[in-house]
Amino acid sequence: MGLQDGHRIRLRERFLTCGQDALNDFNLLELLLFYAIPRKNTNDTAHELIERFGTLNRVFEATVEELCQVNGITENGAVLIKLMLPIASRYAIRKAEHEFNNIIPDSVTAGEFLKPYFAGERDEVVYMISMDSKCKILETLRLFRGSVNSASISIRKIVGNALKNNATRVILAHNHTSGIALPSNADIETTARIKEALAAVDVILVDHLVMSDNDFVSMADSGNL
Repeated sequence: MGLQDGHRIRLRERFLTCGQDALNDFNLLELLLFYAIPRKNTNDTAHELIERFGTLNRVFEATVEELCQVNGITENGAVLIKLMLPIASRYAIRKAEHEFNNIIPDSVTAGEFLKPYFAGERDEVVYMISMDSKCKILETLRLFRGSVNSASISIRKIVGNALKNNATRVILAHNHTSGIALPSNADIETTARIKEALAAVDVILVDHLVMSDNDFVSMADSGNL
């Protein structure tokens, strides 16, 4: 057994015995890379990744192309790293579905339910929750990437999806990549048009949430709906 093999075994055993608290960010990333980069020192690679991107979360948010520019990162290593956020997000989504029993009675519940859907997003995305009259979720759908200010085609898609699901209530949410969870004037104007279009087919726009990082603002609660 070489020195590298011994180090890998010890790090793995420390994680299995003591959990993540026994490892710093570099160690966790190093351990992850064991499974994509065999028989090589991944400690230096882990340090270079965090030094280049700044933090562990930024490493996971980097593109495959950006990751492959780091010395020692293979395409397999980059794909493994990129899998972390989708897996964590899917876990959080399924957990939220179970925790809230697919019922969204208020804006706080809606925001907490939707947070995992926006985790790690670098682009602006828009989600739509279709619900019945008892606030039970019929479908949670990512409508599109890009600005919520996209004109009539976006509104047609929202109305069409509500009708397809026989929804009586709808919640919209989009994220601000700027880090500020406040609706812009354009957001407010577009939301008013969406609300009017949905009302024409007897569907209530219950809320429109603006998400940013781990924060969100309800346009209904803030009087902008």
